[in-house]
Amino acid sequence: MLRWIALILILLLIGLQLKLWTGSGSMHEVDSLRVAVKKQTDENAKLLQRNQAVGADVLDLKHGDQAVEARARTELGLIKPGEVFYQVVEPPARAGSSLPPPPPATPAGSP
Repeated sequence: MLRWIALILILLLIGLQLKLWTGSGSMHEVDSLRVAVKKQTDENAKLLQRNQAVGADVLDLKHGDQAVEARARTELGLIKPGEVFYQVVEPPARAGSSLPPPPPATPAGSP
């Protein structure tokens, strides 16, 4: 009789271990869900930060003229009446050297 009880308990223990490692809600599934939750939490934090930045931009655009003026200048190239627009164009970089070539040498007796 005692053997049968021990055998039943061992089979029950094996069945529970099998369910723990392979069944629904197993250790592997719990680990994968933890990874998914961590990834979603990180994404939510990034999106929250982006939303706060966009909200600050909207607030600046609604209540401040400086933000509107800055956007008009940078994105549309607008200037105020009476201002003069100067565009500085950088010369293209040479492939061989970053220094300009020296002026040609003149002979001592020539003008």
